[in-house]
Amino acid sequence: MAWDEFKKGKREKLDVQEFEFHLEDNLFALHQELKSKRYKHGDYVGFYINDPKRRHVHKATVRDRIVHHAIHLKLYPIFNPIFVYTSYSSRKEKGTHRAIIKLSEMLRAVYQTYSKCFVLKCDIKKFFPTIDHKVLVKIITKRIKDKDALWLIKKIIKSFESEFTTKRDKKGTPIGNLTSQILVNVYMNEMDQFIKDRLKAKYYVRYADDFIIVHHDYGYLLNLKGQIESFLKKELKLLLHPGKVSIRKYYQGVDYLGYIILPKAIILRTKTKQRIFRKLKQKVREYRQEKIDEKTLMQSFNSYLGVLSHTNSYKLEQKLKHKMWEWFNEN
Repeated sequence: MAWDEFKKGKREKLDVQEFEFHLEDNLFALHQELKSKRYKHGDYVGFYINDPKRRHVHKATVRDRIVHHAIHLKLYPIFNPIFVYTSYSSRKEKGTHRAIIKLSEMLRAVYQTYSKCFVLKCDIKKFFPTIDHKVLVKIITKRIKDKDALWLIKKIIKSFESEFTTKRDKKGTPIGNLTSQILVNVYMNEMDQFIKDRLKAKYYVRYADDFIIVHHDYGYLLNLKGQIESFLKKELKLLLHPGKVSIRKYYQGVDYLGYIILPKAIILRTKTKQRIFRKLKQKVREYRQEKIDEKTLMQSFNSYLGVLSHTNSYKLEQKLKHKMWEWFNEN
């Protein structure tokens, strides 16, 4: 474990212990601050994770995370019903696996009907750091009218600013916050509704800032790309990533959320396979060093088998089991 990670983990543990030691007093004080509108959000602790790509994560204090949880608890049932069905990130009974299954069904439906199928795949450039605070607040106020609730939500939104913030425009929402999950979906729902209602795209799937539209006509998708690009820039102040926008044929394989969907199979992306083997080997090493117990090890192992269960990867599954046994019993 790197020294910075050790210090971060130690600070967080002390933060939790200190809050829990005076739990009743701290909760009462927090309640009074919220009630009297004296509440001020604390600083975030920033650190990097590499899973699979490098991300800058910001974690709030225990005290602030309690507030985040309360906000999420109230906002989720208000906004979730208005989200499009094929929005799959940070929602109950959704997730990456269901997104892949749904996308696979869409691809087959188009191909079987027209004997050809194209896929428009898009990604937002610097998504979390470039979410505009004014735009986000404007969207939220369409449905939230309570002044006290809006005051607190604005506090949370303004508690973080990315490097893209200017004197005129405050930007950014932190990766790692529970509130960020719902706020991101609220923000991107504007685009979802535009694509579904205005552009009438029948086959559309989104997970966070990665989205796909399926159609039998290449020109149709090319035209849609331009309209989506204009909408994002004008209404949400976002840009498509120039290096991560493409229109491909279905038979070439659709690379999405760590999987590759082909006409006759769903397989794992090579990097995803490599990461699973690397992380499982690390878990076995931690078990042998008595850093984790057998239950934790088996939970990780079964979670990886769960990922493979959504693919046509029998040989890969057998190889993973063999490697697990080999690492477990090596001298």
